[in-house]
Amino acid sequence: MTSRIEQQLAFLNEADKLKSVTRGTTLNDGSRKENSAEHSWHISLYVLTLAEHANRPINVDRVIKMLLLHDIVEIDAGDNPIHGDHDPVEMEKVEKAAADRIFGLLPKDQRDGFRALWDEFEAAETDDAIFAKSIDRVQPVIANLESGGGSWHEYDVDQEKLERRVAVKVKRGAPAIWDVLKNRIDAWFETNT
Repeated sequence: MTSRIEQQLAFLNEADKLKSVTRGTTLNDGSRKENSAEHSWHISLYVLTLAEHANRPINVDRVIKMLLLHDIVEIDAGDNPIHGDHDPVEMEKVEKAAADRIFGLLPKDQRDGFRALWDEFEAAETDDAIFAKSIDRVQPVIANLESGGGSWHEYDVDQEKLERRVAVKVKRGAPAIWDVLKNRIDAWFETNT
């Protein structure tokens, strides 16, 4: 029988693969595309720094845990950029199967706890998950602004698309952050389109 520690180490070794999943978003300096592990770390730091701007009370520890786990399914499913062209229904199936497999490496109590956090993030119905989703959308916007448009060029993003696919989610949990970003976004599109 596999020991608890061996199961935990198997999960952590599997999670290392997230470092090899390339995302659509570039680093702020535009030098290369980020990987999903970098993204998860960076948005966790965003929460630690920006939690006071959540529009509802949140549990920072829970939100950080969600964000450390939210993209782990990309080990199997790959990154599907928000502005990319993919079938969301099919992607949901693939990601749920990935969650079953990857979290299934853990001891039952951790498997169930981590999976519950992942499911909560995906559903985006609790205050913690709504803020987590907001921050997950904020970081790529900043990366695109800082890198001179980054993936916005690649995915032919205009202001309407950004409003529809990103702003709605950010405003739901962190409207004050969107208000600040909106000024920069307006200026960027005015200059670059």
